[in-house]
Amino acid sequence: MVKGLKIHSQAAQKAQSELFTEDALKFLAALHRTFEPTRQSLLVAREEAQRRYDSGVTLDFASETAHVRAEPSWHCAPPAPGLEDRRVEITGPTDRKMVINALNSGAKTFMADFEDSSSPTFSNMVTGQINLRDAIRRQIDFEVNGKKYKLSEKPATLIVRPRGWHLDETRVTIDNAPISASIFDFALYFYHNVHELVKRGLGPYFYLPKMEHYLEARLWNDIFNFSQSYVGMSHGTIRATVLIETLPAAFQMEEILFELRTHSSGLNCGRWDYIFSFIKKRRADRRAVLPDRKDVTMTVGFMDSYVRLLIQTCHRRKVAAMGGMSAQIPIKDDAKANEIAMDKVRADKLREVTAGHDGTWIAHPLINQIARTVFDEHMLGPNQYHVLREEVKVSAADLLNTKVPGQITDQGVRDNVSTSLAYTAAWIGGNGCIPLNYLMEDAATAEITRIQLWQWVKYQSRLDSGQTITVEYIDRLIKELTPGIKKIAPGIKDEHLKIAVDYLKGQIRKTWPSEFLTSDLMPYLALADGVEGQWQRASL
Repeated sequence: MVKGLKIHSQAAQKAQSELFTEDALKFLAALHRTFEPTRQSLLVAREEAQRRYDSGVTLDFASETAHVRAEPSWHCAPPAPGLEDRRVEITGPTDRKMVINALNSGAKTFMADFEDSSSPTFSNMVTGQINLRDAIRRQIDFEVNGKKYKLSEKPATLIVRPRGWHLDETRVTIDNAPISASIFDFALYFYHNVHELVKRGLGPYFYLPKMEHYLEARLWNDIFNFSQSYVGMSHGTIRATVLIETLPAAFQMEEILFELRTHSSGLNCGRWDYIFSFIKKRRADRRAVLPDRKDVTMTVGFMDSYVRLLIQTCHRRKVAAMGGMSAQIPIKDDAKANEIAMDKVRADKLREVTAGHDGTWIAHPLINQIARTVFDEHMLGPNQYHVLREEVKVSAADLLNTKVPGQITDQGVRDNVSTSLAYTAAWIGGNGCIPLNYLMEDAATAEITRIQLWQWVKYQSRLDSGQTITVEYIDRLIKELTPGIKKIAPGIKDEHLKIAVDYLKGQIRKTWPSEFLTSDLMPYLALADGVEGQWQRASL
């Protein structure tokens, strides 16, 4: 065992024994000791930035990096093997069945997700690593109840999304401090698989979530360079796509690409987290109050501006501009409702490809053909880098435009309450991705419901009926809706639902909303994994 490193959970012992080799743990410790101080300073910088926004400072493009945006000659790395054509990417958690089904889905790539669609129990995190290791080596096939799950001859290209910079991995400490969940997820995947991936003609590819500043991208780039040197691999072997899913990052797209340019595979419109961040970063601005979640579509002002700027930025720098996720999933028991839902998917994918996106996300294998047909018809080559969108002129005011048609309705509030309670309870129980009312909900969509409820209470918003949204009104809805949550989300435990209720009631009463529900609720998972409270940065 590496000196100063402790593993505080006994969960998934077999997976741990395979994953936590001495050499892998030495690599993990080297990354932590080298880069953790920088991560902590960047998290402090986030807090300082939020205080500026709260005081009335308006977000804008950074003056100190104007030269980066103005310089036309720099470009990012050319597409890596397996990433030349990304017209359909499927996403999902890393359980064994999901990994096989996603890799076999017919999508071009599979984003295996340790973040928003996974509840980070220690078992989920370490067994997920084993599943990806086995998939890369074509050793993932298994049989259950007489049904065989077998990897196809030509599976999708694998991309991994580690958790965001804000999360600790409290089940592992080094020098008496929890390590970064981002570094934990990255390090174990990279160390165990980089040589095998390269041998198979691919490479270690990543999606990087929730960054808020180009210096956070620089940290990732430094980690990539360190890691490639550590294992004797050429710099540029790693490739990463950054999710632009925070409001500050939308003002720094060029800078983020510049920092990662030798490792960059482009940017992605992380639409749901972006809506969440739009509200959260402007929490002190009552002008940023938004209507029902269903009305905040990709065609409203601030969302459309962000999309057009992202496509222009990526194609100017010769990398992929990836579209986002439609939340709709197939409806098996109602053909008419399913047709309506799939028409929404077609319209969303058509909007993306005609805008100039180079690919899109799906959450269910049955939607692959729909998305693929739309992109095949309108994107004849492997990408649309030639669509430069030079006519696009997006200002800071465009990115901050709060004119969103729609109203706040009683049904919209009810939907937010139900989704928040159901998802939170499921997440505490170890499930990070659940279907609700024929929509796939993950941490990002649940965050929208939480922060909208907080925002509506904070600013005493009114329903279309004229009723004021108060703490008492939300409390009544919570009381009314809680008994039915287990019907719409089977498998939720009573004790987890109680925590979800208490959490939501606490959130709507706060002066400012919590940064992330995953940070708030992580201690429950850690305690369930046997971790003592002294290692928790957050309190229950």
